[in-house]
Amino acid sequence: MARLRVIPGCRRGLHFGGTCGRRVTLQTTRQLRPLGQPGSSCRPYSATTASTPNGRGWGRNAFIASGALGLVGFGAGVMIGKGYYELMQPKAEWDLNTPNIPKAITYANRFEMLHAAEEIARLIGQDCVSYDSDVLEHHGHSDWSTSNSSERAVAVVFPRTTEDVSTIARICSKRKVPMIPFGAGSSVEGNFSQPYSGICIDFTNMDKVISFHPEDMDVVVQPGVNWVELNNKIAHTNLFAPMDPSPTATVGGMVSTNCSGTNAFRYGTMKDWVLNLTVVLPDGQTVKTRRRPRKTSAGYNLTSLFVGAEGTLGMVTEITLKLAPIPQDTSVAVIPFPSINDAAAAATSLIRSGISGLAALEIMDDAQMAILNKHGSATVRQRRWQEKPTLFIKLSGTTEAIKSDISRVSSLVAPFSAHQLIFARSKKEESNLWAARKEALFTMVNIRPEGTEMWSTDVAVPISRLAEIITWSKEECSKLGIFASVIGHVGDGNFHVAMMYDPRNAGQKEAVGKTVKEMMKRALEMEGTVSGEHAIGIGKKGSLRDELGVETIGLMRALKRAVDPDWIMNPGKVFD
Repeated sequence: MARLRVIPGCRRGLHFGGTCGRRVTLQTTRQLRPLGQPGSSCRPYSATTASTPNGRGWGRNAFIASGALGLVGFGAGVMIGKGYYELMQPKAEWDLNTPNIPKAITYANRFEMLHAAEEIARLIGQDCVSYDSDVLEHHGHSDWSTSNSSERAVAVVFPRTTEDVSTIARICSKRKVPMIPFGAGSSVEGNFSQPYSGICIDFTNMDKVISFHPEDMDVVVQPGVNWVELNNKIAHTNLFAPMDPSPTATVGGMVSTNCSGTNAFRYGTMKDWVLNLTVVLPDGQTVKTRRRPRKTSAGYNLTSLFVGAEGTLGMVTEITLKLAPIPQDTSVAVIPFPSINDAAAAATSLIRSGISGLAALEIMDDAQMAILNKHGSATVRQRRWQEKPTLFIKLSGTTEAIKSDISRVSSLVAPFSAHQLIFARSKKEESNLWAARKEALFTMVNIRPEGTEMWSTDVAVPISRLAEIITWSKEECSKLGIFASVIGHVGDGNFHVAMMYDPRNAGQKEAVGKTVKEMMKRALEMEGTVSGEHAIGIGKKGSLRDELGVETIGLMRALKRAVDPDWIMNPGKVFD
């Protein structure tokens, strides 16, 4: 049953024939059904509604009525008389050097967006489009991040092929509907938020390994492939994809944010492992950035243009990844230190030592180690951890080489720590020790008090300045009177700060935001970057301008305008 509520009052942006009217909300009773039941073959979430008098269920009329007036209470309103949202560029001075960029962008209104979703459903399948409010909320809000927008997409689409994605893009381009790509939803800077509504494209069903070439050490995958599952599938060939982000991450999102993770110290970042991409452009055209050899000097490096673009230039539908040999052996060491400065200084010493088997170098502060003792998984809590700043070290290579490296690590860290080094003596112990590092963020999220939010941010600096900025960050966070901890990939100068605060406390929220901005400023003063691996999203746009300058942002804007003249690909991200 659908219930219609009419709420008196004028709402800015909601116009009927140019006059202020009454806000109308259509509430629809829905029942979620799981995968495997009729009608749910394409999307992992679906909803059923009462049939309309014509027996078509989610037919055209019911779709427009319930979708247009009821979904998620779309905050921007609907301009029926005018037909478009007018989105003024917030930084007018940026237009001075790029006169080809207009000061206003127009997007379809809500009804047009819903018409586009209906057209997509007719062409790629009704079961590939969801309008359910729970699905929309899942795809529009992240508990991992404070960088969220209040608006939600009007629909979520689940393509299965590059052709499906091209169809979606052609329809959205024709109607000027924003498109927001969605991978696993684990990004933290609002990368998949929907500030201008639109249609969200979820690549969950594009999870196929298209071709595997073990003799060439590469693999071609769709964007919905999970990197952990991929490595499990190809492990028998002694090859793996060495990136190590969140275990939930999918390859498409990893490409979009140029991810890294704990293995970046040894293997670099995502850009170093992508050979080529198949990309659907905003107008529906499909391009392949290059062919499959390991090296080429043919034409522009378009692959790198799309890696790290956060879905603002197109939608990646196929990725060819280079693979690396799995090391013969690995081991893990854990070393506590008296202070965060001692730990950072020891890390710098290890980095400069030239130990060839040093594969990962991570840091967790005393607050984080205390969380492990109190709230870690059963595996992690088998050990009583010293609640001091701690380095987690991964070594890889031959068994004999690792033994030699362990001896060198012990001697190099001795001047900075009087505590005993813990080295894994078995594969089980190695896995258990490393689990403490990998579970850190998930543990923090799980213990977050109700009503609070977690502000997680990262910066990266030259390794010579690492100890200085980590020490400064810890001191500043301690002044806030809230939970705050430092964790990160100190091997490449990148670390994260997580702070839990009450968003209802204006003073507390302002203080946290000020600390984060000052951290970005300090990183830039040290010739660092405001984002080591989280990308920019909506959370760091202002800081990116501080880092790169107006002229560089202007060049990026010109490139986007050339590829996406209607500004419909993931708008509002990276820059305005």
